[in-house]
Amino acid sequence: MVNSSGKARRLGAYFLLLVTTFFWGTTFVIVKQAVEQVGVFLFLSQRFSLAFFILLVICLFSRRPFRKEYLGRGAVIGTLLFGAFAFQTMALLYTTASNTAFLTGLNVVLVPIAGAILLKQSVNRSVKLGVILAAAGLYLLCTNGGWSFNRGDILAMTCAACIALHLIFTGRFARASDVYWLTTIQIGVVALFSTLVAKLGGNEILVWHQEILWALVICVLFATIFAFLVQTSMQRFTSPTHTALIFCMEPVFAALYAYWAIGERFGVKGLIGATLILTGMVISEISFPTYFFRKSRSGELD
Repeated sequence: MVNSSGKARRLGAYFLLLVTTFFWGTTFVIVKQAVEQVGVFLFLSQRFSLAFFILLVICLFSRRPFRKEYLGRGAVIGTLLFGAFAFQTMALLYTTASNTAFLTGLNVVLVPIAGAILLKQSVNRSVKLGVILAAAGLYLLCTNGGWSFNRGDILAMTCAACIALHLIFTGRFARASDVYWLTTIQIGVVALFSTLVAKLGGNEILVWHQEILWALVICVLFATIFAFLVQTSMQRFTSPTHTALIFCMEPVFAALYAYWAIGERFGVKGLIGATLILTGMVISEISFPTYFFRKSRSGELD
């Protein structure tokens, strides 16, 4: 009964994380259009500030218990989350969108490595195989099989490292924190840093921009409040590596939405890439018999 209950919670977590990834993927085009009109950090400032105040009201009115440890934990994951946004934005100035998407997605490889180093977490063979397939799928989907390295790619790789660490520490802190307060504080930290950068860039924050109203509404409610509450909550029931594998679906959803909304085409390599990502997610959940991977001393399969 306990095992069945745990499996049901894990499958429920996978589903909700997939829904979160769907929102991030389908809002990619919306966000792109919004930042072209008002600038990246002004949009991030307004998006995360509005989300922070809504979450704060929810926490205060529901009288959720607060502990001072939440401030430090939220500050850590909030700083990492802002770092991911900032480095990805800077990377786009020096490298292609396809390179940035691929290298950012490589957090799926960095998560198990960082988890093993920092938290001594082990990764089974099925998950390792799933990670390899997902990374290959990301390469085909995001770069269409062609890629040349440049200095902006270092920034994109730094973004991937921030995402990987964010997933690891979110999983660790969520198990010992109120997820509403933890989410609220991390969103507030992103809002603070985004506002500072926007102000340094000469932007007025408290300015009404009618042209991005619907982008803000959709991103605040679905891609920020709902998405990060779900991520923080559901990472209590699954590993950071499995979360990273699910998040590999973001470019797949983005490509599907772009195809539906503005007629962008997948291409054969993109379809193969999407299939590899899905296959990697499925394989990561399969428990292969040990003899598939291990040989006896005589060289024969056990």
